[in-house]
Amino acid sequence: MKKLVLLLSFSVFTLTQAFAQDSLQSTATDEYNKWSFEVNVGQSKGIKPYAENYFGSDPGKVLGGFTANHYSGGVRYMFSPKFGLKADVAFDRLENLSDESLDFEMQQIRFGIQGVVNGARLFDIQEAMGRFGLLFHGGLQVAQMTPQSGINEGRNEWNGGIMFGVTPEFRLTKNFALTADFTMLSNVRQHFNWDGSYSEPSNNLAGSMYTASLGLSFSFGSEKIHGDWAVMRNKQQEEIEALEKRVGEIENNLADTDQDGVPDYLDVEPNSIAGVTVDTKGRMVDLNKNGVPDEMERYLNATYITNQTLVNSEKETVKKLINDGYVATYFDFDKTKPTNVSTEGIDFILTYLRNNPTSSAEIIGHADEIGKSPYNDKLAISRATSVKDILMKAGIEESRLSVVSQGEDASVQKDSAGARKLVRRVTFRVN
Repeated sequence: MKKLVLLLSFSVFTLTQAFAQDSLQSTATDEYNKWSFEVNVGQSKGIKPYAENYFGSDPGKVLGGFTANHYSGGVRYMFSPKFGLKADVAFDRLENLSDESLDFEMQQIRFGIQGVVNGARLFDIQEAMGRFGLLFHGGLQVAQMTPQSGINEGRNEWNGGIMFGVTPEFRLTKNFALTADFTMLSNVRQHFNWDGSYSEPSNNLAGSMYTASLGLSFSFGSEKIHGDWAVMRNKQQEEIEALEKRVGEIENNLADTDQDGVPDYLDVEPNSIAGVTVDTKGRMVDLNKNGVPDEMERYLNATYITNQTLVNSEKETVKKLINDGYVATYFDFDKTKPTNVSTEGIDFILTYLRNNPTSSAEIIGHADEIGKSPYNDKLAISRATSVKDILMKAGIEESRLSVVSQGEDASVQKDSAGARKLVRRVTFRVN
């Protein structure tokens, strides 16, 4: 007896340590219901002991039908995706139901505390099992036995022992599951036979019985899915995914989209023109801040502005640069007058129109995302109109000029003041 008590104590201590260890090591998401309630109905049968001429019989053989004599309910809490604890109560009625045995009837009310192991997670087969689950449970139980017939009718005895079982599950909905359970009980203290006869106190009986039942399990809590089936990610999986993400970011950052020698993650201007000199941050060098890279401007001044006999390919190059937005003039926040340092963009388009008298230009206004869209559309038109007025005063006929609003430019981060300066501008499109 002492050895058995020591063994049970050691088992409970080991199971408690397993709960604590798993809770510390697991970093699986808590997005699942940890509490569940279950009810079961089925059959129970006392295996031993019986007095002479008394036998356990199968209730299912009576009239060829099923007779329920076991009812139970319990509540379970999962400390982690793998380990939990369950408290349950059960009622069993054992009786003779055939002519093979003398008549008897025994009632038992049982209370149990058990550890629960989610076998599907323990063996890492939950994905393969799909809607199916598998729970193992075991622990201590205390029961009150009360004979309902014979000379000991109405006499009570408390006994106790161990129990263990297995519970297959099938998920019906996110929170309901159909369960089947098979449990074995073994009493380490029992003086009643299952037929109700009594043994002397000095003669302790080792009783055993089994129960087989069907039931329902319902999870409850603030989440939407039963904890036995929630998708979990352990710490190792999260670390691997985080590492893969970082490696992917590094690979993306090392890309050089515009092939200017500056990786994209350092490149402030990742769309610089091929062959144009850039600084260490990938920006095309534009010391006079007129919107045209200095290297390109020197080339254009040398070959276009001072040379009226350009070949068609060179003219097309200049036209493409203008239409692609590399010639621009910029504005301060909520202003329609160009900044002093950006008027050279207007001078550039003026020179182009003077040297190409048959060409016309669209003047395209832009605004950042600050403010309401209707106001920004109006602001963009006002900026384009302001530039049109300057060109007209410089001698360009109004019929060659038209204004267009592109409204808000959402190509830069709205919360970056520096980036928003780049989209408060007017660009041009020539034919």
